[in-house]
Amino acid sequence: MSKYFSYFPKTYYSANNKTSSLDTVTNIISRVKFEDALKQNANAFYKYEIRDGDTPEIIASKIYENPERHWIVLLFNDIIDPQFDWPLDYKAFIDYVEAKYSANGAANTTVQSGLAWAQSDNNIHSYYKVVTTTNADDTFTTKKYEVDANTYANVAATSNQYSLQSGETVTRAVTKETKTYYNYESEVNEAKRTINLLRPDLVIDVEREFKKVIKGNS
Repeated sequence: MSKYFSYFPKTYYSANNKTSSLDTVTNIISRVKFEDALKQNANAFYKYEIRDGDTPEIIASKIYENPERHWIVLLFNDIIDPQFDWPLDYKAFIDYVEAKYSANGAANTTVQSGLAWAQSDNNIHSYYKVVTTTNADDTFTTKKYEVDANTYANVAATSNQYSLQSGETVTRAVTKETKTYYNYESEVNEAKRTINLLRPDLVIDVEREFKKVIKGNS
């Protein structure tokens, strides 16, 4: 990270607002970004699944042969804060859920840990009505609709067959399901695992352009 900021422009700063005692500091609030056209060009990147233990530095070292190129991994995915925008590994995730819901568990009639409270089927984050349509050739489509608790309570499990004008028969089944707070947090965390990585053969040109742009902000 220190090498990344070494390219940033310098600015003057005074802790006591006196111009007679100005210090030269790195202007870390300078910002650059990848052009949308490049990020949307499917020929410029490929998908990567972040594994437990991966960090931007580890990925940059593995893909770009230099951990200092971690900024390419982050900026190409619009990740501003790697502490919160990067997926947590399993242990860190469990600790996060435990801490976030510890007050809920403590306030429960039967005192629970935050993790146990979040995993309990009694504590629901989201309610869903699920509609599955099965065609005569056994292909099917499933649509999930988020509903409120009252609507969920009135959803009845049904399965009905309908004849189309073509003569085909389709089956429409309605079911319902819920999502605990634990599953909600897990889905949010897992959604962060898929990122786009700039093709390695484009890195040299991007790095050169980055240095030119960031120095031009001085």
